[in-house]
Amino acid sequence: MKPLFTALITLLFVIVTDATAQDLYFPPAGSEWQQKAAGETGFDEEGITELVQFAIENENSVETDLRLAILQAFSREPYHEIQGPVRERGGQAGLIIKDGYIAAQWGDPERVDMTFSVTKSYLSTAAGLALDRGMIKSTDDTVKEYVWDRTFHGEHNGAITWHHLLNQSSDWSGTHFGLEDWGDRPPREGGIDEWRMRELRTPGTHYEYNDVRVNVLAYSLLQVFREPLPVVLREKIMDPIGASTTWRWFGYDNSWTMVDGLKMQSVSGGGHHGGGLFINTYDQARFGLLFARRGMWGAERLLSEEWIDKAKAPSEPNPAYGYMWWTLKGNTQWDGVPDHVYYAAGFGGNYIVIDEEKDLVIVLRWIDNSILGEFMSRLYSAME
Repeated sequence: MKPLFTALITLLFVIVTDATAQDLYFPPAGSEWQQKAAGETGFDEEGITELVQFAIENENSVETDLRLAILQAFSREPYHEIQGPVRERGGQAGLIIKDGYIAAQWGDPERVDMTFSVTKSYLSTAAGLALDRGMIKSTDDTVKEYVWDRTFHGEHNGAITWHHLLNQSSDWSGTHFGLEDWGDRPPREGGIDEWRMRELRTPGTHYEYNDVRVNVLAYSLLQVFREPLPVVLREKIMDPIGASTTWRWFGYDNSWTMVDGLKMQSVSGGGHHGGGLFINTYDQARFGLLFARRGMWGAERLLSEEWIDKAKAPSEPNPAYGYMWWTLKGNTQWDGVPDHVYYAAGFGGNYIVIDEEKDLVIVLRWIDNSILGEFMSRLYSAME
């Protein structure tokens, strides 16, 4: 009787879970996203009005001409150049989503803009899809087991696992599509010779934010899926959540490779050299809502809960960073904001903030980075 009893309990759990998911509001594809007054979703109306005004008054100072902004921001990097598409940015925009409904919005949420390193959280999600489908057996597997070209050749690079690439502790060493790993965000001390000849750190022991290594992850996932990552993301995530057809995910002019006799572009994990994800605010919010709902969209499971827990878990070398999502488990603290909140972040003040417990998603575009913590503190203070 025990196996039968266990099966019945499991079936009941699935039925209850699916019913709960169906009872939640999910914005339908191709239709207007339903709005509710802030007061109807548990916010203080005046507090949210003041919060929106606070955001509007604190737009990021990054240049509207993002080509100029990128070159200025990374001017210390030797040989830095723009190799992928760049678009002039729009004005500040934002959405506050509570219980699936729009509680507040400002700016132009339909405008497609670069989102820089928020792209990394989409790239991480592609890795989650590979793991959920058994294409990657474990994040503790070495990547050389899946990518057998010279990308992971040698004792050091050969020891790198998916886990290391995802939490940016790999210290991968090499040249990738013409970019040197040591040329990305180099130390303030020393020069090119010191950076090139540095002592390599054991994978998993040291966190270092590095776009070249992120792009190595994108290339590695392309080898696993054997189809372009934008196609994978569209079919498995963006179409099912009802995203628009306006988003684009680019690589670099020279980041093309042959897969099964077909020429495919390996995309970038941000806009450091141009490229990355170009997307509107509504589509960002849908992506965020998928995570707030723990991988469910309506009655359909798109991502496993196991993957979402992995993605937001603090990493050993940097508790403030998970699998390309930022956490509040490290030194980052926002007054009055619970530490289970996690977020995606990109250059120029681009953010997706998620609170699963409160079914809350906030998308911010081009906000002043320095006031993010205060914005979030004010938001939680406005909850009734």
